[in-house]
Amino acid sequence: MTAPRLLDFEGTFPRLDSGVFVAAGAKVIGEVQVGADSSVWYNAVVRGDVCPITIGERTNIQDLSMVHVTSGQFPTVIGDDVTVGHRAIVHGCTIGNRVLVGMGAIVLDGAVIEDECIIAAGALVTPGTHVPAGSMVMGAPGKVVRALSPAERADLLRSAAHYVQMARRHGGPTTQMGGIGASTP
Repeated sequence: MTAPRLLDFEGTFPRLDSGVFVAAGAKVIGEVQVGADSSVWYNAVVRGDVCPITIGERTNIQDLSMVHVTSGQFPTVIGDDVTVGHRAIVHGCTIGNRVLVGMGAIVLDGAVIEDECIIAAGALVTPGTHVPAGSMVMGAPGKVVRALSPAERADLLRSAAHYVQMARRHGGPTTQMGGIGASTP
């Protein structure tokens, strides 16, 4: 028997819109809303236990990533067409639309990442940081190093669209009960 992918926390279950894929080994827990055609990949954890988490449409949370919140202070809000790279940590922050959080990057409590940004692999966005739209952030602590090019901005949408297709290839939508192959209500 496979372990459930969607878990309640104190009676609150995650809510998935249509076309959401939650891979084997991934866990979505508690007060979490996941938008249409989004995906949570192998062994990623999205834990809405002490504040809510909202994930927009066509957003992908890749393998081994952690999305969490700060008790009573900071929910996590992730916009549409966002790519959260492998082994990233997104904690109690707000991420706009069409953003790439690179592999191993960390975005901490109260940070706000506006639309069309890239947080480079391994970057550390410290608590309370505000990143303006169209920025590239690198380093630890993370600093805005330049504006994104038009090609980089276009790549943000391509990345999100690629993961929508990959989710279909990996088994399609997850039901509210954690199974594969049926649409959510």
